[in-house]
Amino acid sequence: MQPQSTRIRAVLTGAAAFALAASLAACGSTDGSGKGDTAKGDAGKAGAAGSTAPGTPSAAGSSSATGSASAAPTTATPAPSGKVLMPTGPAAALTKARDTVAGQIMMTTLTGPKSGVSGKVWVWLPPEYNDPKFARTGFPVLTLFAGGQSNGYNTWTDDQLPIQQVDAELSKAGKAHPFIMIMPVQNFNSDEKNALDCADIPGQPKMGTWMAEDIPDFVRANFRTVKGRDGWGLMGASTGAFCSAKLALQHPDKYKAAVPIDGYFNPDSGLWKGHETERQANSPDAMVALGKADVKILATAGGANGYETKLVKAWVAKAVAPLSVEYYEQPGGKHLTTDFKKMIPDTLTWLTKNLAGPAAD
Repeated sequence: MQPQSTRIRAVLTGAAAFALAASLAACGSTDGSGKGDTAKGDAGKAGAAGSTAPGTPSAAGSSSATGSASAAPTTATPAPSGKVLMPTGPAAALTKARDTVAGQIMMTTLTGPKSGVSGKVWVWLPPEYNDPKFARTGFPVLTLFAGGQSNGYNTWTDDQLPIQQVDAELSKAGKAHPFIMIMPVQNFNSDEKNALDCADIPGQPKMGTWMAEDIPDFVRANFRTVKGRDGWGLMGASTGAFCSAKLALQHPDKYKAAVPIDGYFNPDSGLWKGHETERQANSPDAMVALGKADVKILATAGGANGYETKLVKAWVAKAVAPLSVEYYEQPGGKHLTTDFKKMIPDTLTWLTKNLAGPAAD
């Protein structure tokens, strides 16, 4: 894991507690100290006034509650016939970053034609992808954002968060889609006070365009995918949660579902100084109430962190249809990698329920 600062962001917002029978994964230090991956919010343990007890299904932003996630196998949403997109090229140069028990994680440096941004991107292909039986099959895509600054690294490639292994096991058991996993960096410096906030901050590298335009173009150029947005999801923890919520709300034409794990929703980089209008346009805290994004979101909080649960619930409560937001409070959960790790199986089954699966024409 990368070192994390101890600054506490003003995070999250949302309401309604619902059950997920396990836990989600994303980045965080295991000692409870530090930003992004750790107890972002320990300074404000005021308790979650008005919180619902863990295990109570509920949803915001729609007239009826959406389905709850659970550890039980879910019924995958099938991708309609005729929605396979074969690689369009040009092919990128991919090198092996590391081996896992579920196959190689590869890496490339992507220079985005639309953004001009150049950064590292890691890729994992599920075992089915290279099976000759699936040679004409398109796969769903899950983009994963790290906790912390993610300058030159992405913690979803780390052994502490073995999401690739879990996905391979669940897919084999018929409980989760075999996802193509894309893991980009989020910043080009380690100064979290001046993060790029996964956005096009005036005068800064166009990180928002790189993430929402260049990375999907790179994926479609190199891999067999499901056409349209139905097979595209986002997930991240802490700082990565902010990115996943922001991009889903800002680009509902590109993404269908997102899982912000123990996140915050207010862009607070010092680089926004003098650009308040643009900052608000990139704020999940503002976008959640606009009623413009037809996407599904699962927002989580650790039950042991009153500051975090209060803020996430407040954000969930602001959701306006057609946006559908579910809330999950991990019983006794803290802002730690060890607790995020426990949530991996259920986040994958929730995403499987809400995203299209592999399809062959």
